[in-house]
Amino acid sequence: MPREGLIPTILGTAVTAAGLALRGTNPVVGWGVAGFGLAHILLGAIDLIEHHKAQGEF
Repeated sequence: MPREGLIPTILGTAVTAAGLALRGTNPVVGWGVAGFGLAHILLGAIDLIEHHKAQGEF
């Protein structure tokens, strides 16, 4: 079973890459999509850290 927070982090990485690729055609939309992806990476990383602390792995 995937660890909690791993899926949002992976999807956020893909969305960020897509947003950065869109910057050439429409910079405003590209940066918006990239920011949305970065937010998912951040929230997924927080979940991963919290999951570690809850299991006593730190």
